[in-house]
Amino acid sequence: MAVWEQILLGLLLVVVLVWIFPGLKHTLRNSPKATAADWKSLLLPIGLVVLFVLLLLSLV
Repeated sequence: MAVWEQILLGLLLVVVLVWIFPGLKHTLRNSPKATAADWKSLLLPIGLVVLFVLLLLSLV
């Protein structure tokens, strides 16, 4: 990739981050806080996926 393309991509990244930052700041400030039940309901599907992958690996 040419140097000018890398510079343009870097500038594009900076512009996108500046454009997204106000909305992201608002969302983080006004989002609901997670409870212990929320974390349990997140970890259950992740644990099931890990067990499924381990099962698939053991069958190979």
